[in-house]
Parts: sequence; structure tokens; C-alpha cells
Amino acid sequence: MTAHRFRKRPVEVEAVRITDDPADIVDFLHRCEKTAAAGVFQDPAGGDVHIGTLEGVMHARPGDWIVRGVRGELYPVRDDIFEATYEPVED
Repeated sequence: MTAHRFRKRPVEVEAVRITDDPADIVDFLHRCEKTAAAGVFQDPAGGDVHIGTLEGVMHARPGDWIVRGVRGELYPVRDDIFEATYEPVED
């Protein structure tokens, strides 16, 4: 079997960085569909965010990002991966 090379298609996504202010996440989730937002909750003790995804519950920490994909799905992305993969879109 021969491996082939692929490039990720350029798509725009919405994302919010997890900060110490939970209002940032709440504001972002209010803009997402209720079905996607229903599976997200923040641990008040540690600030970690738990996100229900198609692959199960995933955990994100302060500094990580919550991304809304092209089909409205939510998933966490570590900050270093986010910075290497995404760039800001100019309005």
C-alpha cells in the first residue's frame, strides 16, 4: 500500500479560547445550535471544559480552544495545535 499526501481544505470555523471568564464560553455557545451546545459544561473547580463530541466526551483546559466545525459540531483543540493549524480571517 502506498501512502498519499493530502492538504487540508481551507475552511472557516468559529472558535473561542477558554479563559478564566466562563462568560466567553457561554456567549459563544449561545451562538451555536442548542443541540451542539447541550453537550458542553465547565467544571467549576478546575476550569476544565467537557465537550460531548461524536467520538465521546473530550476535555479541554484553560488556554485551549473550542471550535465549531463546518457541520456545527463542537470539539476542543489544544492551543499549540490551534496556532499551527488556524489563522485569523479578515472581515
